[in-house]
Amino acid sequence: MHLDFTALSPRDAYNWMADTITPRPIAWVSTISPDGRTNLAPFSFFNGITGNPPTLMFSAVNNRAGEKKDTVRNIEATGQFVVNLVSHVLTEKMNSCAALLPYGESEFDKFGISAVASTQVRPPRVAEAPVAFECRLHSIVPMGEGAGAASVVFGRIVAAYVSDAVLGAGGTIDPALLDTVGRLGGENYVTTRDRFVLKRPDRR
Repeated sequence: MHLDFTALSPRDAYNWMADTITPRPIAWVSTISPDGRTNLAPFSFFNGITGNPPTLMFSAVNNRAGEKKDTVRNIEATGQFVVNLVSHVLTEKMNSCAALLPYGESEFDKFGISAVASTQVRPPRVAEAPVAFECRLHSIVPMGEGAGAASVVFGRIVAAYVSDAVLGAGGTIDPALLDTVGRLGGENYVTTRDRFVLKRPDRR
């Protein structure tokens, strides 16, 4: 099968990408409006960019009306956000935050998710999240226009919370304890419980 992406509808293109670019880590992004109303939403087009300077990115697709997500609106207004990682036990709570709520209604309050103050940014972090990256906005790159278009958000990591409960010997992350989940296509998810070790080649 060969797909001509230039001839696909945006929806079909998105579905093929979501079904094949897998597994995708999930950024559970918390933001706050200028008047202090919190927001919490999951995004699976997410990854780290570089350690120099520490930077990550996530992509927020516009809603069906072609409007920016509340997350992007808040980041544009405040320049701050937190990326919370999703462990397996938090999957249901994370998924609930994909519901469409009126702007200003807090997912933290609506779905009973505990929040904790961050150290260097205004948006709170998810209390139960094993890792949370506090970020200041680097830039937002618009991709396309209207429904299905997206805002690609780049954030400079200024602080992080790492739960002691996910640290193994030597104080490093133990993947089994972190127990994150990833996104597949449709309504499918994957855990990180099936792991193997593969030595990287010498890159001298």
